[in-house]
Amino acid sequence: MREKFGRRKATGALALLTAISCLAISPSALAAAYDSFEDGNRLFRDELYWAALLRYQEASEAGMDAPMLHFNTGVANYHAQQHTRARVSLLKSAETPELRVISHYNLGLNAYAAGNVGEALDWFRRAADQEQNDKIRKMAIIAISRLQAERQTTDPVLVREERRKEKEKPAVSFDLRARVGIGSDDNIFRAPSGPYIDFADPALPIVTPEVIAGTFVPVDFVAKYSVNSLKWENFFGAYRLLGRFYDGDTENNADEFVHELRFGSEYDRREGDRRRRVYTAFTIAQHDEVYTDPDTGNPRTAAGVEIDNRMNYRRYGPEISVLQGFGKFSFGLRMKGQLWDYEDAEVVPEYDHEYFLFGGSAQYKFAASSLLRFTVEKSSRRYSNRPSYDLNGNQLVTNPALRYDYLEFGVLARQRITDDIWFGFGYELMDRQDRYVGYNDFTRDAYNFEFHWAPGRRFDLELNAYYRNYDYPNAFAYNNPVAGPKTLESIDGEFLATWRITQRLKLVAQIEYRETASTDTRIEYDRTRYSLGVLWEQ
Repeated sequence: MREKFGRRKATGALALLTAISCLAISPSALAAAYDSFEDGNRLFRDELYWAALLRYQEASEAGMDAPMLHFNTGVANYHAQQHTRARVSLLKSAETPELRVISHYNLGLNAYAAGNVGEALDWFRRAADQEQNDKIRKMAIIAISRLQAERQTTDPVLVREERRKEKEKPAVSFDLRARVGIGSDDNIFRAPSGPYIDFADPALPIVTPEVIAGTFVPVDFVAKYSVNSLKWENFFGAYRLLGRFYDGDTENNADEFVHELRFGSEYDRREGDRRRRVYTAFTIAQHDEVYTDPDTGNPRTAAGVEIDNRMNYRRYGPEISVLQGFGKFSFGLRMKGQLWDYEDAEVVPEYDHEYFLFGGSAQYKFAASSLLRFTVEKSSRRYSNRPSYDLNGNQLVTNPALRYDYLEFGVLARQRITDDIWFGFGYELMDRQDRYVGYNDFTRDAYNFEFHWAPGRRFDLELNAYYRNYDYPNAFAYNNPVAGPKTLESIDGEFLATWRITQRLKLVAQIEYRETASTDTRIEYDRTRYSLGVLWEQ
């Protein structure tokens, strides 16, 4: 059994400086000690453990006697295979209540690496019997079960004894996640901000949209039941309800929600620096929303018939994903097939279609703090009752059924600055082909930026931003040659802040922004949503 040695997030400069100041060392010595400590942390993140140990020693000689210094020194000694020294340092850090649990767990890893299985089990028991850190408790239980599995081949009597003493992997598990809150939406129906000429209407009327704002209740509920019948594999059933519910008679037309059921299995095996994960599932989902006119918020009509149910659908089908990791390199495969069955709107073509996806990814970690990931996906949507457009923008019923094929390439780079801060940049290129005459072909360039910061043990901040630019070589705005070529650009931003109130309860604040610009003014709008809620996890 090999486990990656755990690392503890720093509790903040204040706690560290307090520990140093208690030694009554001079300001210059304090600064030198702190610089050496931070330099050692940087070298550790770059996996230069012997160099990190030299910096930690310099910090100690300069007068630092902080628990975090002892803990990090133990971590570095472990990676340098200096297990006796690692044990001494970790025992010192274990004297501090805040570091006791993580130190006990890492003392178990160190003891196992040194060949002392009995001592390792003792430390893992201590980490498993605490209630302060649920994640470490679960990791300790897994470590105990792996040690038991190893002992089975060498000492069956001891294995039977340990099985009576230790916590076994639960036969079943139940996970629950619920989020609810209150939010504000300044453009519920995505209405354009100003009047425009509707070139899709032969009368060319001037339309004055009504931008409607309102409040909503976001809901996200997930329940998952797993049967852990095999050592590395579990079979599960999961249900999810996701939606937004608005307040007001007209505003209620923006209500949108989806029910989803999943049944499948998960296989996840980690041994040292190798990992294999296989996920298979069959999904059934029901999506409901009102098909509204964005200019008024009222249900749409066609030929005098209300078609508000046109966007309701059921989708179902299987999916599988495989991930294989070898040290710093990993690759994955993903496949999905679905049927999308929309409600019959009678007077207009339906959106029923088949969806297929096949994709792959490759990732390389240059160091513990940086990675580069490449992805490629091929997908297709094949409609059964919806006609294609010809090169004049006409959707004639005599045209063949619509089919779109997609090819997408992506690259993502992430860099960790500290244990609490990381950021990433990504680029995606998508090519869509309209398989009839190419009227709705486009290429899309997408750029994204992501940032994460955990300023404290209870706080997490996330920022995601996207810019997408669509290039349509053949399509017209409003599907009318008089309106000129179709263009589309969009900017999306999301800010998410969480504060952990208790072990299971979080306060969540979210801001979402979207802006689109297009020569087809019907789809040009700005929208901002704010929400504040609570998240409960079991």
